[in-house]
Amino acid sequence: MSNEVKTLYITDGEDGIRVDRFFKRRWPHINHVMLNKLLRSGQVRVDGGRVKADTRLAIGQTIRVPPLPAAPDVDQQKRERAMLSPQEIRFIRSLVIYEDEDVIAINKPSGLAVQGGTKTKNHVDRLLSAWGEGLERPRLVHRLDRDTSGVLLLGKSPQAAARLSGAFAKRRANKTYWALVVGNPKPEEGYIDVPLIKKGFHDREIVQPAEPNEVGAEAAETEYVTISRAGPRVTWMALRPHTGRTHQLRAHMQAIGHSILGDPKYGNEASQSLSEGLQLQLHHRRIELPHPTSGSLIIEAPLDPVIKAGFDRFGFDEHEAENDPFANMKKKKR
Repeated sequence: MSNEVKTLYITDGEDGIRVDRFFKRRWPHINHVMLNKLLRSGQVRVDGGRVKADTRLAIGQTIRVPPLPAAPDVDQQKRERAMLSPQEIRFIRSLVIYEDEDVIAINKPSGLAVQGGTKTKNHVDRLLSAWGEGLERPRLVHRLDRDTSGVLLLGKSPQAAARLSGAFAKRRANKTYWALVVGNPKPEEGYIDVPLIKKGFHDREIVQPAEPNEVGAEAAETEYVTISRAGPRVTWMALRPHTGRTHQLRAHMQAIGHSILGDPKYGNEASQSLSEGLQLQLHHRRIELPHPTSGSLIIEAPLDPVIKAGFDRFGFDEHEAENDPFANMKKKKR
């Protein structure tokens, strides 16, 4: 990684270009997720001000470019692929639940990180070398928390990845998560509009409710609906995030007093007493969004063994749920 902060001037050939296109031209290895993180944190600035990915640049403007990760070493990538064992290759390929010419969908298991870090050596991004390198290597277009299971989409080409990423950025991806939470939320369905702010660092980072005008606060919106109940103790919820903040669903359910079971970071005393032997009961069940080429893409992920353990304990049957639990809710709003 370069430690240098650069200030660049927009030239004739870049007049009118979007910020995300500007970065894609100059640093093609910086993906949509990485760029959005830099933009949200204010590390990328134009004429000293914050900008969004779709902001258009003009001749003569200055753009602040923070230190960026170095482009991947192709030879190093090949070495990493060679280091994948046959068992690892079989494992990641066994997770595939859908594939066509443009898209791969895997059912990410709980406990497997999507991307690496200082203490994370095994992750989905590393295992994607099972498909090859260069243009053959699938690309991540969104993320899931390490302990959240379910649908994870990959673009099989730069073009497909860009279109999928664009659907997420424009909020055209309808995501449905299943969660087991403590207690019975009242009302049974509703909308959580609570800004969130990050506190702490790395493993100690936690997300908390914030005032809308608080420095560092980010808007966060979640729709929810009750699917079934196990008496007054536990409720099976469908959650739909309309924004993509870190730990959003976990923090929002804690904020309304109904923490997700098995959550060591956002649990409360009541949820912890019901969570013995359970890990995080949060599963990305279904996603619907425009296909990169044509039509719509709808993917559903079977239950991961981690959340299946919760379903079995509290007597829930996955077949009780409608394909889109939010469909009736939308009708009521019309």
